[in-house]
Amino acid sequence: MKILLINGSPHETGSTYRSLVEAKNVLESEGAQCEIVWLSNKAVNDCIGCGACRKLDMKCVFDTDIVNEIIGKAKDADAFIFGSPVYYAHPSGRVLSVLDRVFYAGSKAFRHKPAAVITVARRAGTTASIDVLSKYITISQMPLVSSSYWCMTHGAKAEDVEADLEGLQTVRNMARNMAWMCRLIECGKENGITPPDNEYTNRTNFIR
Repeated sequence: MKILLINGSPHETGSTYRSLVEAKNVLESEGAQCEIVWLSNKAVNDCIGCGACRKLDMKCVFDTDIVNEIIGKAKDADAFIFGSPVYYAHPSGRVLSVLDRVFYAGSKAFRHKPAAVITVARRAGTTASIDVLSKYITISQMPLVSSSYWCMTHGAKAEDVEADLEGLQTVRNMARNMAWMCRLIECGKENGITPPDNEYTNRTNFIR
């Protein structure tokens, strides 16, 4: 059971990282191998909709940042947690730019694998950010792992998150649910239950 956790904050060990560590600790206690990948604080390219990735076998044409590395790691992962701070009531621009390209170029590496979202704010915008990030999951045929509350913590810095006892509890419950779901999927595979072979041929434009 390999879990890839994405830290979408420009701060490597800030409040988003602290929240992801809470999930990582629980998952490792459940027997998972976990890796937290920091998106760094360096510039990342936006998706320009060029379509070149369709010819590159699950790679983005821009190879100067972390996107292709994440796609490579995603191929071997069994589940994912996407973490982001809240800026102006939405996820960080960094995580959105990366996920736009990661999912457009490498969607097959994520398909039918469980995923969850953690958002972190000083005060507000967490639920709106959860909604945005969850859309990457639900359009990619990935089971969305829930918790006992929306998976969010509050704090301007890592030490503040320590005081959000319910937030950390929610993260831990999500992690337990994720481990459980991964075991169910593995059990299914062992008994011949495989993901469906879905249809992809029909595309209807709203304007003709």
